Amino acid sequence: MTRTPLRTAAALATLLLTALAGCGYGSQKETGRAATVTGGKKLSAATVRIGYFPNITHATPLVGEQQGILQKELGGTALKSTTFNAGPSEIEALNAGSIDIGWIGPSPAINGYTKSRGKSLRIIAGSASGGVRLVVDPKKIHSLDEVKGKRIATPQKGNTQDVAFLNWIAQRGWRTDPQSGKGEVSVLRIDNKVTPDAFKSGSVDGAWAPEPTASKLVAEGGKVLLDESALWPDGKFVITNVVVSQKFLAAHPDVVEAVLRGSVRTNAWISAHPAQARNAANAALQRLTGKPLSSEILASAWQSIRVTDDPLAATLNTEAAHAVSAGLLDKPDLSDIYDLTLLNKVLKAEGRPPVSAAKLGRQ
Repeated sequence: MTRTPLRTAAALATLLLTALAGCGYGSQKETGRAATVTGGKKLSAATVRIGYFPNITHATPLVGEQQGILQKELGGTALKSTTFNAGPSEIEALNAGSIDIGWIGPSPAINGYTKSRGKSLRIIAGSASGGVRLVVDPKKIHSLDEVKGKRIATPQKGNTQDVAFLNWIAQRGWRTDPQSGKGEVSVLRIDNKVTPDAFKSGSVDGAWAPEPTASKLVAEGGKVLLDESALWPDGKFVITNVVVSQKFLAAHPDVVEAVLRGSVRTNAWISAHPAQARNAANAALQRLTGKPLSSEILASAWQSIRVTDDPLAATLNTEAAHAVSAGLLDKPDLSDIYDLTLLNKVLKAEGRPPVSAAKLGRQ
């Protein structure tokens, strides 16, 4: 039976209220996990506070903290972590001094940098590429052309997936207002926690979603219509970067270098031990959210991401251009958003080649 707009809106509102009451969109949560410092030299800061999301696109901090790799590199400096459900709240925490280093998507990093006129943060490394897919109800949408006229969810207005989807819509010649999400495709901004229930109830027809949300939709009967990697040269685009407060970077470069060394070595361990790394990430998710992913969802989500130390700086510039063309961002000056000097120092020590800032900062 066809739903009326009123019934659909009411169903979606109920889903949103239920989820928001539990966690709050854009909320943050202290994980309660402070790694046991087993010894070693204390660096210039007694503690370093990191932030990240409890999802598969943040596999590096999930695994790095779970396996103790990050803490090992920090020696006598304690690691304290906080998890977030959205990029803006993590940027707010970084700006407020509540965290020092964060794993975050490109759009929030760009927004945080531009709103502070280049004074709040620097991108200091990459973390992951890929992990975003357009999943649809196969009973309603059979081809890419049939996305027109449908209701598609993205995590948040102006977030990385929202910008990518709006750009994709525009490239197909369809009109959708970037602010309201109304148009020839209805873009509904919904927390990733809510999206699977909204999809299951029929309140949305699909979602342009990061992992593991995309794989959860597949488990609910959804079909992958498009993998965003197919839209990028060599299938690579940045989904997660490492950022640092400029104040913390200036005051404690040794601590930042230690975290980067831990990040690089975590990514190497993930690549060398994929099955163990996948299980470690799931153990971390269980600790952080109270519930692990099913083996089916975990396997699907894990295969769609690639960890990377390279921030893929050229793709950041392209993503910024997409946000500008969508009307969500004034043309930004990103000329000094990167500082890859410490990362390249770590990579050199590991016998690996340097990575490029694509003329958008120091390397």
